[in-house]
Amino acid sequence: MTTSARHAAKSWLTTHRTVALWTGALAIGSGALLVPGTAAAQTVHPTTPGSSLFTAAAYTDENASVEVTRPGTYELPHSASAQAAVSVADNLAQSPAPAEAEAHDSAPAADRSEARAEAPAPAAQPEPAPAPSWTSPAPGARISNPYGGKNASYAAGYHTGTDFAVSTGTPLLAVADATVVSAGPDGAYGNEVVLKLPDGKFAEYAHLSSIGVKAGQTVKAGQQIGKAGSTGNSTGPHLHFEIRSANRYAAVIDPLAYLKGHGAVGF
Repeated sequence: MTTSARHAAKSWLTTHRTVALWTGALAIGSGALLVPGTAAAQTVHPTTPGSSLFTAAAYTDENASVEVTRPGTYELPHSASAQAAVSVADNLAQSPAPAEAEAHDSAPAADRSEARAEAPAPAAQPEPAPAPSWTSPAPGARISNPYGGKNASYAAGYHTGTDFAVSTGTPLLAVADATVVSAGPDGAYGNEVVLKLPDGKFAEYAHLSSIGVKAGQTVKAGQQIGKAGSTGNSTGPHLHFEIRSANRYAAVIDPLAYLKGHGAVGF
């Protein structure tokens, strides 16, 4: 503030001090200090005892406090500096300005609590394993007589299928989705089931103790079609299993190689 501005401010304050003291006394005497909503907080200098509204001898309530808003822009007479005659109450000096508070309240929650750990996403549940599209006719069973072994007792001169060592009553399964071609007794094969497979080949099950399907029925891979036994030309319980390129005797291929080539499980 320049010297001329200070002199101007002092002259103005001296002239208006009496009016300020009487107006302040009336306001305090009535129990209220009226501050317009748009008025800026201000304390008139000097602030020696008895020289202002808030240090007047008549204002003796030591427990009282006066809260004022933040300073605004205004000018004293004679171009005196506004800030030279402005003070801010302690309870407001530490609080954020209205614009700062509004910006804080409108900030995203994530920005206001960076230390807060994000909740972990729920673990994805594993998908159930799909049912096999191809399977062994007797999963886990031991091979007791492989395909193709030479034997003069067979009409073809060799073993036309693969024998699985299973006990009587063991469930036998459809090796793939199929249609039942025949189900019933068939001479030396005993109780027999023949399935037509998706690629046009045939799966033949022989020596069954019981049959659980009928001709014309559709079955799914892994579905039980009967139970193992020792019917027909058999020396003991087992499953004689063939893969046929045509539904007749000796039109056969290696059953295990065929099933494994289709990804069959259970061997």
